[in-house]
Amino acid sequence: MKIGIMGAMIEEIEPILSNLDNHPPFSSLDYILQNLNQLRVHNIANNRYFEAKYKGCDLVVAYSKIGKVYASLTASVLIQHFNIDYLLFSGVAGALREDLKIGDLICATKLCQHDLDITAFGHPYGYVPEGKIFIEASKELILTAKEVAKEKKVELKEGIIATGDQFIADPKRKEWIRKTFNADAIEMEGAAVAVVCDAFDIPFFILRSISDSANDEAAFDFDEFLKHSSQRSAKFIISMVDKIIDERG
Repeated sequence: MKIGIMGAMIEEIEPILSNLDNHPPFSSLDYILQNLNQLRVHNIANNRYFEAKYKGCDLVVAYSKIGKVYASLTASVLIQHFNIDYLLFSGVAGALREDLKIGDLICATKLCQHDLDITAFGHPYGYVPEGKIFIEASKELILTAKEVAKEKKVELKEGIIATGDQFIADPKRKEWIRKTFNADAIEMEGAAVAVVCDAFDIPFFILRSISDSANDEAAFDFDEFLKHSSQRSAKFIISMVDKIIDERG
């Protein structure tokens, strides 16, 4: 069994790599590379993929860089080059619901692209011919996540996550996305990963820790809480890997 893990930023994968050998969190990726000897680094398509053994399971960890194009490229490489069986995504997101607070964990039940617009041709927002507006995440992996949350006594929320190649700070735009797609959170990679995984029939799971609230202070909140939120999301993803290995390894 081989599990792929993705994050869009260095801050989102550093705590995952740090936990591979039960190390305390390291301060930088360079430090991790110097101290985790079990990591094999692959350079593919101008990106790095970190391969490691973890409790007898093969893991491949990658940060895609920000945005849908890079996320699609990275997910495709993980599937086609590394032949992963599952893809887990760890990162941060902005809240669209007032009850989602900074630090809350939310997993996607389904995902959409809020910036995909060919409505001029009579199609709904988020849709292209032969495509889908919403792509559903793996129900099996969501169930695993719920079991982990119960065991760890961690609150895990579920909802629709909207993806676009924009960092949304405008409250009016946020409200439009929420109403149009009934979305609960926004980010910049998840739906792209979902499209690729759906095309290749790979079970996937998107976990986000809320880094900024549903108000208009996104830029301030994001800078302040990115590190904490990334660590919380990464810790949960590692617990999910443990659960998958125990049940299916």
